[in-house]
Amino acid sequence: MAIKKSELYSSLWKSCDELRGGMDASQYKDYVLILLFIKYVSDKYAGQPDALIEVPEGGSFADMIALKGDKEIGDKINKIIGRLAEANELKGVIDVADFNDADRLGKGKEMVDRLSNLVAIFETPGLDFSRNRAEGDDILGDAYEYLMRHFATESGKSKGQFYTPAEVSRIMSKVIGISNAKSNAETIYDPTCGSGSLLLKAHDEAKGSTHLDLAIYGQEMDNATAAQDNTLSTPHFKESTGGIKRHDYVVANPPFSTKAWSNGFNPAEDDYKRFSFGIPPVKNGDYPLISASSFPATSMVISMPFKLGSTRDKALSTACLTLNRIFSLSGLK
Repeated sequence: MAIKKSELYSSLWKSCDELRGGMDASQYKDYVLILLFIKYVSDKYAGQPDALIEVPEGGSFADMIALKGDKEIGDKINKIIGRLAEANELKGVIDVADFNDADRLGKGKEMVDRLSNLVAIFETPGLDFSRNRAEGDDILGDAYEYLMRHFATESGKSKGQFYTPAEVSRIMSKVIGISNAKSNAETIYDPTCGSGSLLLKAHDEAKGSTHLDLAIYGQEMDNATAAQDNTLSTPHFKESTGGIKRHDYVVANPPFSTKAWSNGFNPAEDDYKRFSFGIPPVKNGDYPLISASSFPATSMVISMPFKLGSTRDKALSTACLTLNRIFSLSGLK
């Protein structure tokens, strides 16, 4: 019997309720998703040799259950996560949230109660992943989207800053023609990948349509992610010749109209000649990202605001069309 999405979402909501008051709502996911991940891999892989994820001794959800009521629960949860991270080369990925942070989780008994309650929420029999999968696709992806949908905007931030809604991701993946992929050697790249949701949806679209497992590449400057660095000033992926690596498919949902896009490099002296059609406006980062994204692409789809107000913007639009950088514009409401 499949795990009901409603039960999963109910557990996520209860977990966020436990975290209210001590942190920004957009940070709930840092704690809740880690606990869900530990629970999921423990149920699926603990005790299994040659499993996809190694669950080491002292690094499982069962070890967390044993800590309920322990006065050192925060520090000991950090150590459990650290063991799992070290065993699977996930340091800096799953061990970022501090479960012993008194400013966010409370001091003394308050922290003990809060963390004990969090663990108990995921201990419910309805979230037994050992034999079940959630209905449909991927549990952790669904959980992430649920948290973003409900809690990114609660913090006063745009949820688009953190992820691309699944519906938009699927449309973009279809528009780019990724279902026409012919080989596992083909690649997908997202120069502003954020949480990776758009990149993963594009990969899933290709795999579902063609059964091919395309390689994915992503870069992101937000320090809340593991794929750090500015795509414009410090592009990571390069050919052996030193030029920017070309990709078969590029998808992107970058931050709109960023004003500091040229920080860290001089676009007039760009080493990669990405601005041959002209230097975009100093305080509008939309066209720089179109240019930098299309430069290494065989096929690209990018989400951008429709706003062509200035003469310079219109000139750049015409240049992009003339140079075959843009083939079509579509609007989503």
